[in-house]
Amino acid sequence: MKVLVINAGSSSLKYQLLDTDNQQVLAKGLCERIGIDGKFTYKAPGKNTIDAVDVAMPTHSEAIQAVLNALVDPDNGVIASMKEIDAVGHRVVHGGETFACSVKIDDKVMAALEECIPLAPLHNPANITGIKACQAVMGPDVPQVAVFDTAFHQTMPPVAYTYALPYEYYEKDKVRRYGFHGTSHKYVAQRAVAMLGKPIEELKLISCHLGNGSSVTAIDGGKSVDTSMGFTPLAGLPMGTRSGDLDAGILEYLMGKYNMDIKEMLNVLNKKSGVLGVSGVSSDFRDLSAAGEKGNARAALAVDMFNYGVKKYIGAYAAAMGGVDAIIFTAGVGENSADQRMAIASGLEFMGVKMDAEANNVRGKETVISAADSQVKVLLIPTNEELMIALDTAALA
Repeated sequence: MKVLVINAGSSSLKYQLLDTDNQQVLAKGLCERIGIDGKFTYKAPGKNTIDAVDVAMPTHSEAIQAVLNALVDPDNGVIASMKEIDAVGHRVVHGGETFACSVKIDDKVMAALEECIPLAPLHNPANITGIKACQAVMGPDVPQVAVFDTAFHQTMPPVAYTYALPYEYYEKDKVRRYGFHGTSHKYVAQRAVAMLGKPIEELKLISCHLGNGSSVTAIDGGKSVDTSMGFTPLAGLPMGTRSGDLDAGILEYLMGKYNMDIKEMLNVLNKKSGVLGVSGVSSDFRDLSAAGEKGNARAALAVDMFNYGVKKYIGAYAAAMGGVDAIIFTAGVGENSADQRMAIASGLEFMGVKMDAEANNVRGKETVISAADSQVKVLLIPTNEELMIALDTAALA
């Protein structure tokens, strides 16, 4: 089955066309600056690459049409006609408590997505726009599926997702821990099962999705039982530009001292904090590592704080699950930084982790990076959210 995967932002649209039968990417690319001056990128094996060319995209509908035009182009396309696209899978950031799994999109689902907008005001409107654009361009006969970042975490028990606030805020306003990166955590958990050769029901896993946005998830018997992100993706670890967890009293203190309103404060927490804020150098861990090696103490501190935060979550989740069989590293930092993986895993020998420096000296490859006699296995598994979306879509369509 050929599935078109769409990840729509407010002014951008990432896409991949995948063949789920052999799990091959047929084509992928990006529509940028939608509504401004439109830039289009297209890459397909054995075809000419189109790199950030000007294409008029006043709305997401024109962006979708540009994608389809490239896919069926006689000289550079990978399919003969749009009829070869069997279904479309959409990444949707927030499904609230309504969606615990991926769903085929109909009018009721669209109404529920609209109701979730207050929970993700920056993301869900763009996701909805992408769905509507596909429906308009491709017609009602092509199945559309929504795959939610939050769905995987809907198995968390109340003890993990409830905040210690007046309970009416949960009952009336659905203020609770939701968690994100669920599609990634679900994918790497399934790959871990294949690598370890044990039934998922018997495994306790800790998945570390580490990148510009980072989260750690406890997975017991294939189900998410706790995760570091919260009501929004701002919670948990310090990230590229996000603060992660902090004392809420700091907000009152800083807002009062510097005469900031809540929007200005949230801008600081979301865009000026994290490792960027601590280092003053960059939100990119590669830049921080380079600066740290040159003696920049703040850059080194930012990386150390991040690694320390991941280590604490691993310990906490091992305790919460009563043990752990494997720790998984994935996403940009998790897949590519051997130094940070080693720094995070070092010191966990007390719980059965023993690293192998040579095995860990690898990038972006699915492999075991712990020592052969390590009681707890440490796995490097490149994430593939698009494939997970495509497989969920194919199953439903």
